[in-house]
Amino acid sequence: MRKLFPRLALLGAALALFACSPSPETARPALWHVESPDGATAWLFGTIHSAKAPLLWQTGKVRQALDDSHEIMVEVGNLANESEVSATFARLARNEGQPPLSQRIAAQERPALEALLKKGRYGDGDFAAMDTWAAALTVAQAGANKDEARNGVDRGVIAAAGKRPVVELEGAAKQLGLFDSLSEREQRDLLSAVVAEADRSDTDLAASWRKGDMATIEQETRKGLLADPELRAVLFVGRNRDWTAQIAKAIDDGKQPFVAVGAAHMAGPEGIPAMLAMKGYTVTRIQ
Repeated sequence: MRKLFPRLALLGAALALFACSPSPETARPALWHVESPDGATAWLFGTIHSAKAPLLWQTGKVRQALDDSHEIMVEVGNLANESEVSATFARLARNEGQPPLSQRIAAQERPALEALLKKGRYGDGDFAAMDTWAAALTVAQAGANKDEARNGVDRGVIAAAGKRPVVELEGAAKQLGLFDSLSEREQRDLLSAVVAEADRSDTDLAASWRKGDMATIEQETRKGLLADPELRAVLFVGRNRDWTAQIAKAIDDGKQPFVAVGAAHMAGPEGIPAMLAMKGYTVTRIQ
């Protein structure tokens, strides 16, 4: 049987947000400066997880923020170690005796699922030893170019860290563990959302990221799987709340962190900038 576990099956790919970009061009993605009541500082930077070609994202303001920071905070720190991430995915995903994937989705959604499976060259029974959440993440990447993840800005930020410490806000095991903790009903909702979003083009959304158009990005965080209240609570709001607490501690400890996470997590009243502001920090968008 062909290997089913993707090289990088993390949440950015599953959400299908910011998944591709057209030919290289200069980007001016959103950047915020954060200051505590005591004058401690940090920077928040919204990233894109993959792209068709390298992106020119290091504007003068971003470079200055990177230079002024003492540590880098990212979602997952070992993105370049694809074998380790895949091993974590395989360990959490395995679950023998599962029904065919088509039996885990509503009848009216099965034709779209069949088309997605065909695109990825999978069979309906290929996921008999895999949890539904893991199958959803795997088919979400059907036809994806593995090289696109290597152009992700997250990796670029990590590479720019130099000798500064890179701190994981979550890590691969915890991130994938969020999916593994979902009830079977919610896992099937995830699969349905992936199938429904499969034919949707994200070119316009990538353009919004390059322009720093957070209003459009915020609208996207209320569609697809994040429109499901239970999935939103676990995969978006809960994670943002957890990360905000970690970022606040780093600021208060004088770490001057440069925080780089998927731009969706910076958007709207449930995004990290808003949550920090609610805690009494002054958050100012500077790009």
